[in-house]
Amino acid sequence: MKPQVLSKMGRRTTEPPISWLMHAALSRPKLISLAAGFTDNTALPVAEARTALNQVLRSPKTGQPALQYGITAGDLALRKLTAAHLRKLDFQAVVSSSFSSSSLVLELKSRTRTRTKDEDEKIYSPERLLITSGSQQLLYLTAEALCNEGDSVLVEDPTYFVFLGILQSRGLRARAVRLERDGLDLAHLERVLQSLKRSGELRRVKLFYLVSYFQNPTGVTTSFGKKCGLLKLLKKFERAAGHPIYLLEDAAYRGLRFAGNDVPSALAVPGAAERVIYAGTFSKPFATGVRVGYGILPKPLFTAMKHIKGNHDFGTSNLLQHLVARALASGIYGRHVARLQKRYAQKARVMKLAIKKHFPSAVEWWEPEGGLYFWARLPRGLATGMKSKVFSTALKNDVLYVPGELCYADDPARRKPNHEMRISFGSASEKDIREGIKRLGNVLRKLLK
Repeated sequence: MKPQVLSKMGRRTTEPPISWLMHAALSRPKLISLAAGFTDNTALPVAEARTALNQVLRSPKTGQPALQYGITAGDLALRKLTAAHLRKLDFQAVVSSSFSSSSLVLELKSRTRTRTKDEDEKIYSPERLLITSGSQQLLYLTAEALCNEGDSVLVEDPTYFVFLGILQSRGLRARAVRLERDGLDLAHLERVLQSLKRSGELRRVKLFYLVSYFQNPTGVTTSFGKKCGLLKLLKKFERAAGHPIYLLEDAAYRGLRFAGNDVPSALAVPGAAERVIYAGTFSKPFATGVRVGYGILPKPLFTAMKHIKGNHDFGTSNLLQHLVARALASGIYGRHVARLQKRYAQKARVMKLAIKKHFPSAVEWWEPEGGLYFWARLPRGLATGMKSKVFSTALKNDVLYVPGELCYADDPARRKPNHEMRISFGSASEKDIREGIKRLGNVLRKLLK
């Protein structure tokens, strides 16, 4: 097909880098991939899913509705269960957490304990909850509903590179905000917002995208204090922008915590629910082949995104929604998540010990409390990109990682870092984790001499 036949978006959209990385892993049997963010294949709940499906399909009364078309917003029973599940997560995170003794947190705990059922139901309402085909669709729908070509989106630096692909495809620009070990650098965010205000570009900013739990790629979790500070800054600059600036909180990895205490979502920030888009999923904590995600949305966005989703697919797979609803209601989901957390805790320990043993001391690395990733930073000057000596040598030694440069937006305000790597313990066996880190460590020792 000649390029001029395609739309602007069709011409802009390129193959995601992860596609090449996945193809390399599949086409080379001896290759150990520490790149793909797949979940643990041996931990997939085959027996539990069979049980839940058998319960759904055991009679025409339950089976026929599951095999019929559903509604665009999603199955009401699943929306109610999901809303209750998220409300419980945030309530427990607030009242039982020791993450801070600040006056803000003490006030939040008091509000949470005394908040009425009606107030809670407005925040965690099934009427604000949209079921999607994985949380990835929710991310795309948000960009489609809010942003016009040429608009800017604020992102962490680094961030989830597949979301950067969405921005590139839709002709959107990204402005990057530095990331610290407990989340965003709020002082840098304020400087970026001031710069956008001075240049007149703030009027084209409607969204901040945040991967808040065990961030892909760094494993960082954003503290609740930083969520509060982020929302406060966005509100401060709304008047100059001339419209709301929303926070899109991507909580895809929240269920995969294996250390430390849970952190409340941004929905729990007092008075902030109408500026928060919360994206969650049942894929990673249950089964990645079950492509069921969800979003809690401010009402005007819920209506617009539901209409757009209707044009996409009429609604998420009804059978999969009934499967997830049955897993939630029966306790299958909760028991599986608990087992999965223990499994990833063990695999993370294996990777940590291997890194300590085999990586040169000049390599800095960040240990996560959940999720699927370690983040490693080499000395500046030693590039890790796909055209680098580190990457090509690692590939020759049959080990694969994700180059960190893929996770940085094309922001002209700073030079893109190219000396980092994302290393995943999600899908590799413990044996392959040990051997893969050993091979990667040998490469790094050789090139750092």
